[in-house]
Amino acid sequence: MPCTTLLVGRRASADGSPLVARNEDSTDGTFDPKRVVVVQPAEQPRTYTSVIGKRTIALPEEPLRYTAIPDALGVNGVWASAGINAANVAMSATETITSNPRVLGADPLVEHDPATGAPGGFGEEDFVTLVLPYIRSAREGVERLGALLGEHGTYEMNGIAFSDEQDIWWLETVGGHHWIARRVPEDHYVTMPNQLGIDSFDLDDAEGPGHDHLASPDLREFLTTHHLDLTQRDVDDAAPSVFNPREAFGSHTEHDHVYNTPRAWSMQRTLNPTSEDWDAGLPGASPDSDDLPWSRRPERVLTIEDVKDVLSSHYQGTVFDPYSARGTAAERTAFRPIGINRHNALAILQIRPDLPPSHRALQWVAYASLPFTTLIPMFTNVEEAPAYLTTTTGTVSTDSFYWTSRMIAALADAHHAETLPAIERYQQRTLALGHAAVHAATTAASSADGAAVPGLLAEANTAIAEQIRTATDALLGDVLATASNHMTNRFSRSDG
Repeated sequence: MPCTTLLVGRRASADGSPLVARNEDSTDGTFDPKRVVVVQPAEQPRTYTSVIGKRTIALPEEPLRYTAIPDALGVNGVWASAGINAANVAMSATETITSNPRVLGADPLVEHDPATGAPGGFGEEDFVTLVLPYIRSAREGVERLGALLGEHGTYEMNGIAFSDEQDIWWLETVGGHHWIARRVPEDHYVTMPNQLGIDSFDLDDAEGPGHDHLASPDLREFLTTHHLDLTQRDVDDAAPSVFNPREAFGSHTEHDHVYNTPRAWSMQRTLNPTSEDWDAGLPGASPDSDDLPWSRRPERVLTIEDVKDVLSSHYQGTVFDPYSARGTAAERTAFRPIGINRHNALAILQIRPDLPPSHRALQWVAYASLPFTTLIPMFTNVEEAPAYLTTTTGTVSTDSFYWTSRMIAALADAHHAETLPAIERYQQRTLALGHAAVHAATTAASSADGAAVPGLLAEANTAIAEQIRTATDALLGDVLATASNHMTNRFSRSDG
């Protein structure tokens, strides 16, 4: 599924929290309504069958409670997207990524065969449900998912993020059964469009202590047998230890240069504005560069707003902005934006290490096209999600944050300049309300009896969601009025 991921290590974030953020986007021409849920242990299946792969698996007993953002209609499976479990471990799945024929020939994807009934592997539809309820650290998430991939395989190439209060791990699938994972440097951020991204990997570490690298047990043999490592080496060099997975397993196609690399360029251009001459078209710093680094140290520490802004980007300040008159018509449609019409949801998963476990975790949620929407914070140590986030159905309704956000975006897009002031005021006000609510609830929870904390947090979640509902309804009215006043079928003289 087309998505964009941003990962922020704890020493690169303003409050010391590791941040995992991903836009889930639908395929072109479709929308997948989303809802937030809290999955209780009794609701977690003990036997799971995937809709796409047709594969059945027994699941462990005693799962943890966890949050998720599944498809509201459930036609094609769960697609739980992102969540945080009761052990304060976060997971986002997945970022669809690229591969190449050498990898897929060496380890073919495991696809369901309707003719024989042979099951396929697991994929984005399944991963959160199969992994998040059973892990107590980010590293355990990598290890559990890696074991599932090795045994059952996957039918697609994906990147998956795991986080706890200290670390973020990023896993990329490599063919049908193989995988690699790297720990995000604590003072770096990672930019991930829909392209295999890890650009350096240490096999000795993966086969030994696994401090920063983990992988399929036979990855070295897989590389060697199928001649996948493309590093230029002297004849008498020893077997490779450090190699570039982007060259071995990834792609550098013209599609990447239009659809993927410009998004990484936009994110790094925003977060490291003075580190490169971003607009000179230089190698390693241009929208079509194959060499933009996987991770980078930002010029300053990053906030929740920075993450939201970067993942809402439509190339503002460049000739590639579709809403700007600066470029030519060809330039304004040259590259796929990050902030696009077909966002389903954004989840920013925040694990705050300096707080007690009872109120450490927050899941910030936005729906629909991100340039026009806002974030609602939700404490995850609760028994249910706020109605405004969870009551999405297939029927368009202002009772749903999803559908109201979708309507605002559809109306505002055609009148961007006219509606932008109201949208910016709305975003600033609602984000301020969200931060104030988080601060107040955190303070209250810190002095409350432990047993009372989940109820206190649930009340805080509902209160801020309802505040933002009021502001969102008001914005819809403003945008509707503006759009109506700019309709083509109008006439300036009236009866007054």
